[in-house]
Amino acid sequence: MNIFPAIDIKGGRVVRLRQGDPNQQTIYDDAPLNVAQRWQAEGASWLHVVNLDGALDQATDLLGIVEKMAGLGLKIQFGGGLRSAEAVARALNSGVERAVIGTVAVEQPELVSELVALHGADRLVIALDAREGWVATHGWQSASRWRAEDLGRSLAERGARYALYTDIARDGELEGVNVGATVALALSTGLRVIASGGVRSLADVRQLQAAGNLEGVILGKALYEGLIDLRAALNLVTPSA
Repeated sequence: MNIFPAIDIKGGRVVRLRQGDPNQQTIYDDAPLNVAQRWQAEGASWLHVVNLDGALDQATDLLGIVEKMAGLGLKIQFGGGLRSAEAVARALNSGVERAVIGTVAVEQPELVSELVALHGADRLVIALDAREGWVATHGWQSASRWRAEDLGRSLAERGARYALYTDIARDGELEGVNVGATVALALSTGLRVIASGGVRSLADVRQLQAAGNLEGVILGKALYEGLIDLRAALNLVTPSA
């Protein structure tokens, strides 16, 4: 299982939002590259980088900074506003290891098949961000007609291998990760699932590691608030390939 420190960027600054609400943000740093270097120094090999402006339909190009992060030798999982085959290709050509798509996977599921054929399933992550089980899109501002497990199964049939599952109600709340829903999604879809939302302590990391069939976990607010030591979290897990 991999540990993914999160770097969410809005207006050029590293922030965390509460339940995806842009009106409830906490600013942690003005220099995303410095934050990347900090997590690398503490042992991270992966980063989960999100363009929040892009996710909220505001045009901001972060590929320059992402390319610099990749240039440090870090593996970058990047999403936020990647809503076309061209946008995904640009990200992957900028040093991104895995591109995360959410809204476009819901609205144009046929594109998932195309992207898998073009880039391979290992380069793509489907964001299944759910509120009470229902997938949300456009930076979590819109509800879809899909249940997370149903969409996951549908996209797995189109060749998807990885999914990022966020329990939106827990995101930024430090109430504990939804282990049950995350594991159920993995078992029902066959996808390699990355857990996100609500992680508050090393106990959450231990629970997810013990589940044995997950790809990883995103560490966000708990990391920035000093509730989780990154080195300690990394020592708890056996990294995935």
